[in-house]
Amino acid sequence: MLAAVATGCAGPVPVTAPTGAPAACAGLRRQLPQIVDGQLRRRTQPNSPSTDAWGDPAIVLRCGVPRPASYRQTSELIGINGVDWLPEPVPGGYRFTTVGRAANVELTVPNAYSPEVDPLVDLSAPIRSALPSEDDLLGEP
Repeated sequence: MLAAVATGCAGPVPVTAPTGAPAACAGLRRQLPQIVDGQLRRRTQPNSPSTDAWGDPAIVLRCGVPRPASYRQTSELIGINGVDWLPEPVPGGYRFTTVGRAANVELTVPNAYSPEVDPLVDLSAPIRSALPSEDDLLGEP
């Protein structure tokens, strides 16, 4: 019974696991919160250190994704707690992808969680902690 409470009532969320940066993504997964935007963490299927989910409908995180094809140096980003996110509307919600980190993180947020940016507040600090910025990796201020 206690495990069901900790992981939510719904079954595992089917998620395609990315293959990039598995070690960095495993480090991020250990720092992710149990609750995002008031939603309990859920298992993903397959179970991967590069994926996580919260709530029903699921807020889905994928770590190690490629840089979005739509990203340009002039793209308008959302900066939250030191993490830059590229917002993209997708059917039924928004996809937000970090840019400028050691590994790209994608978060898909269904319209049910309007405003869709709210989960970024809960996830930006662990991402900043676990995945250094490209500037940090290059030793730039």
